[in-house]
Amino acid sequence: MPDSKPAILIVQPHLGVLGPLFEAEFTVWRLWAGPPLEAASGIRALLVAGEFPIDKTFAESLPHLGLIACFTAGYDGVDLDWAKARGLKVSHSPGVNHEDVADHAMGLILAATRGIAEGDRLVRSGAWKATEKKITGSLAGQRLGIVGLGAIGEGVARRAEAFGLSVSWWGPRDKPDAKWPRAASLVELARDSDILVVAARADGDNAGLISREIIEAVGPQGLLVNIARGQLVDEDALIAALKDGRLGMAALDVFADEPTAADRWTDVPNTVLTPHTAGATAAALPKMVALTLENLRRFFAGEALVNPVVE
Repeated sequence: MPDSKPAILIVQPHLGVLGPLFEAEFTVWRLWAGPPLEAASGIRALLVAGEFPIDKTFAESLPHLGLIACFTAGYDGVDLDWAKARGLKVSHSPGVNHEDVADHAMGLILAATRGIAEGDRLVRSGAWKATEKKITGSLAGQRLGIVGLGAIGEGVARRAEAFGLSVSWWGPRDKPDAKWPRAASLVELARDSDILVVAARADGDNAGLISREIIEAVGPQGLLVNIARGQLVDEDALIAALKDGRLGMAALDVFADEPTAADRWTDVPNTVLTPHTAGATAAALPKMVALTLENLRRFFAGEALVNPVVE
C-alpha cells in the first residue's frame, strides 16, 4: 500500500542523521541511498545544507518539486533566480546559531594567538621541556576588523570588546546605527587590523572577496579568521601567503572545498583548522530542526513559510 505521508529527499549524507526526526510526518528518501525511480514523482521537497550547490539538472528531474528547505541559516548554494523561475519556494533556518558561530570565532582567535592547539600537541607528544617555554601573543590592545556586520559579526564584536580589542568593520552597505566605526574600504580595514574576521554572507557576487591584496594587507604579523564561507577567501593565495610569510596566521572553520583535503594543509604553517563546526551545537541543532519541520509542514499544508527566502 503506498505511503500517504508527503515525500521529502535529504540531499547531503551528513544530514542523514536527521532522517528519523522527520520520518514520523514524512516519507524520507536519501539521495546517496539511491531512491527508486518511482519515488521521483512523489518527492515535493528537498532537505539540504544551504552552503552546497544544488544540482539543478537533478532538481528539474523531479516533476513535483516545490520546496528547497535549507536546514542551515545560509542558502548561498541555491540559485535564487533559478528557483524563482522554476516556481520553487526556498526556506532556511536563521537566527539560531549566530551566537555559537561568534563563540567559535573567538575560540579560533585565542587558539591561534595563544598557541593553544600547538601547546596541546606539544604536551601529548612528550616534547614539553622544563627549560623551554613558548612566548605567545596577547589580545588586549589588538585591532580587530570584521568583514560583514550581521548577527555573527556583531556577536564577534561584542565578545572582542570584552577581551580588550578595539573593533572596526567593513561591509558594502553602511549601518548608521552600528556601534563600531566602518572603514572606508575593505583593504583599509585589512591594513588597519591585527586580526581580520570574515563574517560576511556569501552570495554570487562576492566569491574571492578576501583576495591576495586583502591577505597581504593583513600582513606578516596579522591573523585571518574565516567562520563565514570558504569561497569568500582566495584559498590558494592564502596558502601561498602563509608559506612565504606574507600572512602571519590563519584560523579557518570553512574551506573552498569541503571536506578539505588533508594533504592540502600538511606543510602550511601557522594555521588552526576546524571542520566547519562553528554553528553545530547541541543548543542550535534542535532549533534548526524545529524551524525546518515547521517550514515543511506549512509548505505541505499550502500555508506561508515561516522563514521564506523565495515564496
